[in-house]
Amino acid sequence: MLNVAVVGMGWWGKIIVPLLKTSKKITVNTVVEVNPASIADFAKQHSVNVVTDFNAVLKDPSIQAVVLCTPHTQHTDQIVAAANAGKHVFCEKPLSMTRADVLRAIKAINDNKVALAVGHERRFEPPIIDLMKVVKSGEIGTPLQVEANFSQDKFLTLAADNWRLSGKEAPAGPMTATGIHLLDLSVGVFGEAERVLASVKQLGSQLVNGDTLAIMVTFKNGGHALISAILATPFDGRFAVYGSKGWVEVRDKTHPEKPTGWTFTKVLRGANGGPEIRESKEYAPAPNVLANLEAFADAAEGRAPYPVPQSQMIANISALEAIFKSASTNAIVNVES
Repeated sequence: MLNVAVVGMGWWGKIIVPLLKTSKKITVNTVVEVNPASIADFAKQHSVNVVTDFNAVLKDPSIQAVVLCTPHTQHTDQIVAAANAGKHVFCEKPLSMTRADVLRAIKAINDNKVALAVGHERRFEPPIIDLMKVVKSGEIGTPLQVEANFSQDKFLTLAADNWRLSGKEAPAGPMTATGIHLLDLSVGVFGEAERVLASVKQLGSQLVNGDTLAIMVTFKNGGHALISAILATPFDGRFAVYGSKGWVEVRDKTHPEKPTGWTFTKVLRGANGGPEIRESKEYAPAPNVLANLEAFADAAEGRAPYPVPQSQMIANISALEAIFKSASTNAIVNVES
């Protein structure tokens, strides 16, 4: 069992801890929270020790890894510190906010020969796994374009000073909350991005950092991704890949926080001008967040490589930084490589 400490006990940290308590590969006995009184009841309920200092975790030889559920701008320094202390690192998305930072984080990981994983749990959804297999197999031909959407209105109830709504922690409105997942999946399809054009607006809410985001990403291999992320409308989620022989789509039935499953659709061109071949399949809910964490445990303990390569982690953050710049300037921005 991999012994981890969860760092940051906000909304997501409180989801991660009870989830880890169900795992047969990971154990959690320690959490880091700067205001321990605020989680006293939670800590008692879930039998975890609360410390206020991240460094205390890094100095504890019994703790093998950290799970970072902290504000985005803290990630890089925390990854470097943990790696230098010999701890494996699972970091919530985004891994970093700039290409320079993600390169620094990954260098520390590799220099210290520890494992790194990132909280892109959408890659671990069973229908997304199947979609990627279809794309990689060539069944839909050459991938041409991604169309993707992840919209919700849960942030409308957050306090105005919540860090998830700040210009520092969440440039480009919905990008770091939801758009980053779709960008990650698009990188999984096409690889490195070449340039981006992004527009963020405040149209339907009090969210001054922007509630409506539209992005076009052009990839080095010629494909495109059209990404929509909105924070002022009821939930909708889909990820579709269009190819030269057909297309494949995964549509969420409900918000991932309380999942009820997915609908998978595949359409292929008929042979010799015949009718198209359409296949639909329903998927039951699956513990994709836990699957990601346990894949991290497998990598940390040498059972299997983590399935998201570091090259794609870097490509994702490189494109993310360009999106931030484009959203602030309304200009096309080349992605650094």
